[in-house]
This record gives sequence, structure tokens and C-alpha cells, in this order.
Amino acid sequence: MEDKVKYELEFPIQASPQLLYQYISTPSGLSEWYAENVNSRGELFKFIWDGAEEQAKLISKKSGERIKFKWIDDEDSSTYFEIRIQVDEITKDVSIMITDFAEEDEVEESKMLWENQISDLKQVLGSA
Repeated sequence: MEDKVKYELEFPIQASPQLLYQYISTPSGLSEWYAENVNSRGELFKFIWDGAEEQAKLISKKSGERIKFKWIDDEDSSTYFEIRIQVDEITKDVSIMITDFAEEDEVEESKMLWENQISDLKQVLGSA
């Protein structure tokens, strides 16, 4: 099996870290922009897109700061996806940092997907 490539993306966003955290860490928040529907039972999150279901395990989270998931179906034990809120200490500008993995020939497509999703998030927040 081909090793996946890790990549990172940064999206400046105009919203408070506290508000953003609600959108990245709760099923109701995630279903506003990341997937059509999101359910959770404990550490298990179920994401639904166009009737297709994917399950991810919540690996770690830090309130107001970041959340990290691992796809259940992904055999590659080292992969995960993380959504992190970064605040510039000086300017107080807020960014969302995405860390994700994709197969080499799917990295660009994967990045575009995140760009679309973050664009949806900005619209939900009214900061587009």
C-alpha cells in the first residue's frame, strides 16, 4: 500500500477562537460546513455525505484550540486529520490550520476539498 503524504493548509478567518471551536468540535457545528450530517457516540463520529458514511475516532482535542480525528477505515496507522485554531500573538489574527494526509496523486484534490469546506465555514460564520 502506498504511503500517504502529509500536507498542511492555513486559512485566515475572521471569528473568535471560542466560536470557531464550536464549529470544529461538535457534531452540530461540523454538520454546518464539513459534512451534511454528523453524529457522535462518545469518541466515535459518523460523517455523512450524499448518503455515504464515514466513521472517525476522536483522537485528541484541546478546548478552544484543536481537534484531531482518525478515519476508522484507514489502514495506515500514522494518518489523521487535525483542525487547529491559531492566533497570532501580535496581530491577534485568527487562522484555521488543517493537517491531513492523502495519496500523492490525490493531494491537490484533497486540498481543494478543504478549500471548499472552509469557504462554506466562512459563509456560515458570515466572515466570507
